[in-house]
Amino acid sequence: MNPHTIEQTSRNVLTVRFKKVSKGWEQWVLLRSDAHHDNIHCNRDLETAHLKKAKERGALIIDAGDLFCAMQGKYDPRSSMDDLRPEDKGEDYLDRIVRHAAEDYGPFAKNFLVIGKGNHETNIRKRHGTDLTSNLVHRLNSDYSGACHVGYYGGWVRFKFQIHKTKSTSKTLKYFHGKSTSAPVTKGVIQTARQAAYLEGANVVLNGHNHEAYVVPRRREFLSDQGKVAFDITWFVRTPGYKDGYGDGAEGFEVEKLEPKPMGCVWLRLAFENTNGSEIVTECIQDLV
Repeated sequence: MNPHTIEQTSRNVLTVRFKKVSKGWEQWVLLRSDAHHDNIHCNRDLETAHLKKAKERGALIIDAGDLFCAMQGKYDPRSSMDDLRPEDKGEDYLDRIVRHAAEDYGPFAKNFLVIGKGNHETNIRKRHGTDLTSNLVHRLNSDYSGACHVGYYGGWVRFKFQIHKTKSTSKTLKYFHGKSTSAPVTKGVIQTARQAAYLEGANVVLNGHNHEAYVVPRRREFLSDQGKVAFDITWFVRTPGYKDGYGDGAEGFEVEKLEPKPMGCVWLRLAFENTNGSEIVTECIQDLV
């Protein structure tokens, strides 16, 4: 992982600064959401493989919410004892899923940059008055020497780069857990046009929530500060998560109502390849099964 500093510049904005950027420099960022880590149908082998890859690459990790499923509490009408992991059974159910998540994510604590909140976490806060995300981040930082930040349902990460000591540039990422809309045909891709209309200056837009997957680059025309026509790419990303609710297609909610969903993440590559300029290249790569 490249040396960097992190500053929380407002409630839901983080600024990550990299210095001494030169030719050949690159930084990977693991983009993910919807892990549903405590759900019995979470594909933990795949999730762990991606976390290990992130550690090997020195990648930062941005999680856009629904890391927890948290649906098996006694006040949740959707709860089912069959969907509880054995280690999570107990009166302190919510405490258990946080503790066990911290144990599982502990080896990767230093890679996590921000963990946002999805509808599953906000629902628990409303129903039970406890913030699962904040509790997990506290454990990762205090017990495993992490430097993770608590995110929100939506927020920004600004990457700033000092190049050759004299030049600087930046890239911005908008994360948003996602809207509660069903899109069986478009898979939510139509949201890229809607988000492009109201999001200004984002180089990467990360969505989750509906367990679909896409990477859509949209080329943008603008005038540079020098009054010249210029172009850049905004990457619209949706990550599907790691829950395999469809299984073998025999029974269950996903079998009756949905279809097999992809699982996995997206890798964001930030790289400096031009020794004569100050441009950072961005590239988004899907890693799915």
